[in-house]
Amino acid sequence: MKNDIHPDYHPIVFRDISANFSILTKSTLTSDATVEWEDGNTYPVVDVDISAASHPFYTGKQKIMDTAGRVEKFRRRYAKSGENA
Repeated sequence: MKNDIHPDYHPIVFRDISANFSILTKSTLTSDATVEWEDGNTYPVVDVDISAASHPFYTGKQKIMDTAGRVEKFRRRYAKSGENA
């Protein structure tokens, strides 16, 4: 590998504020904010709005949309204009 061309890859904490969930991983992101982790070390922290802990798809709280009803409504609305063509 060439020297001095790769970004700084270091440990960082990603914190989901809405779900009170944090994960320690490695990334090239940086942050001025820090947090003390469970191991006693201090790491930079990046706050995120949504993660797997709070996303409706992963938590099972996803809303199922009634697409069949919307399609039927569309067909009823525009069926008359299709007959004239």
